Amino acid sequence: MDGKERMGSVTDFLLELRSEEIPARMQVKAKEDLARLFNDALAKAGLAAASVEAFATPRRLALIATGLPLATEAVSEETKGPKVGAPPQAMEGFLRKSGLTQDQLIERDGVYFAVVEKAGRQTADVLAEAIPAIIRAFPWPKSQRWGAASASTESLRWVRPLQGIIALLGDDVVPCEIDGIFSGAATMGHRFHHSGPITIGNAGDYVEKLREAYVLLHFSERCRIIRDGAEAAAKAAGLTLVADEGLVTENAGLTEWPVPMLGRFDPAFLEVPQEVIQLTARVNQKYFVCHDKAGKLANAFVCTANIEAHDNGAAIVAGNEKVLAARLSDAKFFWEQDLKVALDDQAQKLAQITFHEKLGSVADKVERVAKLARWLVEEGIVKDATADAAERAARLCKADLVTGMVGEFPELQGIMGGYYARAQGESDAVADAVRDHYKPVGQGDDVPTAPVTVAVSLADKLDTLAQFFAAGMPPTGSKDPFALRRAAIGLLSLLLQNDLRCSLKDMLGATGAGTSFDTLEEFLVDRLKVQQREAGVRHDLIDAVFSLGGEDDLVRLLARVKALQAYISTAEGANLLAAYKRAANILKAADAVDAAAPAPVDFVAEESLLLAALDTAEPQAAAAVDAEDFAGAMAALASLRAPIDAFFEGVMVNDPEPAKRAFRLGLLARFRNAVTQVADFSKIEG
Repeated sequence: MDGKERMGSVTDFLLELRSEEIPARMQVKAKEDLARLFNDALAKAGLAAASVEAFATPRRLALIATGLPLATEAVSEETKGPKVGAPPQAMEGFLRKSGLTQDQLIERDGVYFAVVEKAGRQTADVLAEAIPAIIRAFPWPKSQRWGAASASTESLRWVRPLQGIIALLGDDVVPCEIDGIFSGAATMGHRFHHSGPITIGNAGDYVEKLREAYVLLHFSERCRIIRDGAEAAAKAAGLTLVADEGLVTENAGLTEWPVPMLGRFDPAFLEVPQEVIQLTARVNQKYFVCHDKAGKLANAFVCTANIEAHDNGAAIVAGNEKVLAARLSDAKFFWEQDLKVALDDQAQKLAQITFHEKLGSVADKVERVAKLARWLVEEGIVKDATADAAERAARLCKADLVTGMVGEFPELQGIMGGYYARAQGESDAVADAVRDHYKPVGQGDDVPTAPVTVAVSLADKLDTLAQFFAAGMPPTGSKDPFALRRAAIGLLSLLLQNDLRCSLKDMLGATGAGTSFDTLEEFLVDRLKVQQREAGVRHDLIDAVFSLGGEDDLVRLLARVKALQAYISTAEGANLLAAYKRAANILKAADAVDAAAPAPVDFVAEESLLLAALDTAEPQAAAAVDAEDFAGAMAALASLRAPIDAFFEGVMVNDPEPAKRAFRLGLLARFRNAVTQVADFSKIEG
């Protein structure tokens, strides 16, 4: 059945842009960009497809649009012009712009309009113009020119040399050309498994014809084959694959016909830390690694070939084994050489590495962190650690930055330091602190709980934040070149998860940065709001507690906030908030208020009830706050709800009699002050 006929006045369109290998990291974004540019081009012409699906393999970008109209509809475009009687210059300019004469304009309500009827266009003509424009406008992160034409800056740029274009509307080629490359209906299959061109009939047979030529167009299908095949290869060898979705994605971008295969390496390489082996395999070779039945790293890997070999892949596996052996030999050399140098000696070299031009060397930072880690333990902020262990770990924590292994794999900083520290006889607490002091690196990362590690990690982040803020280099807008937001979230996570009780001002003062930290405190509170909002805590409640002033123990602040949120979310709490806001508005309008105004002789029952409730609730709430029993403080305030409701219902606060008015305003002031012991309710929304 003819492609044009099968949906009446609509049809399908196929576009393929075939080239040399497209880098795997660019393919997913390229698919999205192709669909976006295509849809934009259609929209400008007044067209829309029923669906658009884009594909990417190492050698092609493609797109299938279904339900595409064969032509655009005729449209009438109306442009508003000058008013009747406008200056001649305005009319002349409008006529030039519209291409009409004045007698062709339409007058409506004293205003001229230009109405231009535009005939419909054939969709094929629209596409013939759009395809070269899409190719020229394509936003590759990196692109190149090639061939003789590359001498001109006007020549085509593409990610790799463009070799062919398929453009089929229904069964017909949409004729177009760019830099001598003409559209057609032919493409090429797999580089090794298929020879000669393949003629595509229409969009409907494109996917299957390429499958027959050993090209799997669907990225998700290639991912599934790699994921399942790698797991099966490991299982067949009695091993368990170490899952790595990033590697699945990358290998899917490197192959058009993926074939996972298992290989082996010399068990002697297992003397090298497993992180080194895994990174060597992953980063350099795109291999998966495996665990044995005991859960330890096995001397096996899974590579992904782009071919079904006649020898079941024996030669391919052997070649990959040889390449990996060379890589692991290099890694083993770095490991053995690094072990020959004590970490203390490595640390001496940190004086030659600049931390920041305004903040000295990495050695200077280490010195600050060591003193701060000791202070955190000596002050009892971090408990169950010795000050000597905290200082020792801090002095070694950056030493691996100058090792050969971290020079090769920067991702292993800290991790290698932990291995080297343990190998030279440091205690487990010190070695673990060296290994983990960068944590938590981001949201979702493990938060250290080992005391020595907590001291060093907290000291490292405190120093970074204090020093950069003191030097006038805080984050601005979306720019955060020194990852200070990440450092702040890490600091807050350490404080909160480990229940570290301390004054933020005291900690910042101990950094020795020597400046006012108001801006940094505000920054940390903002980060706390972001962090807690994601955990379901309302930011206005943090404001309500923090605005009382004098509260910079973040653990205590958050405990108060959570108790407040639990109470405010109840009907009783909502009513108390409403009563507070009503009282605050009345007091705001009053000239002067004496919270200790004497009671008139004839005060009424509602006044008596509220007075008695305040006499009980005020000291109870104050005592509960002092004891950090914030739920108890809320319970004490809850006892005021019924009396304050009755008070508003039964008395007129602004009584004409001055003594009554003063006493009632005084009761409201006491009510407001009692509530404010817990939080500034004026900051609470609702």
